[in-house]
Amino acid sequence: MEKFQKYYLSLLVLVIYSNLQAQVNCNTMQNDNCKKACEMYNYWEEYGQGTQESQEGFDEAIKLCPTFSNLYKEKAVPYLKNGDFISWKILIDKAVNLDPKMNLGYRGWCKYQFLRDYKGAIEDIEALEKLYPNGYLGYSQNGDYELHIAKAICYSALGQREKAVSIIENRLAKKDHTVGFYDYYQLGVTYFELGKYDKALENFEKQSKQNDFAENIYYKSKVSKIRNKDYLDLKKLALKSYDEGKTMKDGYTHHFNKVYRAQIEEL
Repeated sequence: MEKFQKYYLSLLVLVIYSNLQAQVNCNTMQNDNCKKACEMYNYWEEYGQGTQESQEGFDEAIKLCPTFSNLYKEKAVPYLKNGDFISWKILIDKAVNLDPKMNLGYRGWCKYQFLRDYKGAIEDIEALEKLYPNGYLGYSQNGDYELHIAKAICYSALGQREKAVSIIENRLAKKDHTVGFYDYYQLGVTYFELGKYDKALENFEKQSKQNDFAENIYYKSKVSKIRNKDYLDLKKLALKSYDEGKTMKDGYTHHFNKVYRAQIEEL
């Protein structure tokens, strides 16, 4: 029951966060042109993202209110999804310049997820931390990671694993941190790569209690193999979980520390 309660809480936080990001109260806009531009944004964001009509609609809205950052951000999204990262960056940079509090975290996450620009992602998230030095930064666009955890993953990808461990442990120790879908797993893998197998297994076990999946079971079997313990049952369970679709998933890219069936078979 506790596991499901944590998941419902995580999903609720994500839904609320996503809605807050998408919905704009146009009555707060500073003039009639910007209010009209805001109404156009709300319409095209919900009904026409990526279509020629919506892109033209955003262009018209930008003419009415060139300081409304949401317009540039939303116009940039189709370029990101289609792999036109140059056009995306031009637009998202305008959004960040106009409203860094709203857009730095999003840009940083996208740099990580789509471009694997780990240094650029860290720079954006740390710039956001300066704006919110004591608090919550928001979630990744896919909802899987709080942005402090995303920053830690970037440090791990750059080989700075001790720093990554410190960041994740610090976040998990905070009472107001909602544990993400893969927090313990990413911490466990980082400990594993540092050769700290006791700490790695401790976090893989925590992950199992919260949300188990093939990748996590695979690493548990690796720890058992390194310790010269029976690992074959865990390997079989990892393969079974993989075939049942119990894996790390993302609609656009592959997760950091993603494991594939061939890797499990080779263990």
